[in-house]
Amino acid sequence: MKKQLNVSLVQADLVWEEIDANLELMDRMLEQVPPGTDLVALPETFSTGFTMQSDRFAEGADGKALAWMQKIAREKEIHISGSMIVRDKQKIYNRLYWVSPQGLEDHYDKRHLFRLGREDEHFIPGSTRKVVTLGEFRILPQICYDLRFPVFSRNQGDYDVLLNVANWPAHRQQVWDVLTRARAIENQCYFLGVNRAGTDGLGTVHTGGTCAIDPMGSIMSKMDKQPGVLSCKLDLDKLRDYRDTFPVWKDADRFELD
Repeated sequence: MKKQLNVSLVQADLVWEEIDANLELMDRMLEQVPPGTDLVALPETFSTGFTMQSDRFAEGADGKALAWMQKIAREKEIHISGSMIVRDKQKIYNRLYWVSPQGLEDHYDKRHLFRLGREDEHFIPGSTRKVVTLGEFRILPQICYDLRFPVFSRNQGDYDVLLNVANWPAHRQQVWDVLTRARAIENQCYFLGVNRAGTDGLGTVHTGGTCAIDPMGSIMSKMDKQPGVLSCKLDLDKLRDYRDTFPVWKDADRFELD
């Protein structure tokens, strides 16, 4: 089983409300992904940008964006993850898909909807915390605003990597910088944060900061505000050794999520 994970995080300047244009953009950006990559992660709502026109842009299980993810995963023999606007049984979610070379494996619906952006008026919140696997790595997927809620992120001994895909704005960049490291430290896990770049159709500026952080909160690699691909390697044996030599997790408080 795989104990090292080669990851590529795609920091894109998304095209506002243009699914076809964003899929073409992703095709071009994935040319930068190095051979041997195991996992590619895309930003939040990568096919449209963070629009509240959810009824207009929601796609079903037969939508072109999910079909594109499945095609990429199959052809490149990688896992790929990212969120999009999805309609499921007449309800609309900000849904992160987890796709393997064999096809769609799982999904996570964003639990914490960003009320300041009126996301809660246009989407249904998710109710289930998910953990997915790739080799021996257990990965907790989350979406943007989830980053602010440490109880929901709290490691209960069930994951090794926290993956957050985001559209995090520039005027709160310092919050992103602090909380991404905090989540890694308090959960003794690798943290992967994928943010977008550029200015969206509402005039909101994004300055990236896509990052990989180790369990001690040290920045392994980080991007500035320019679009691009960040690639890094995660080592499961190093993570386990750190948890064994500094077993903070044994003193964590027990709790249950509603």
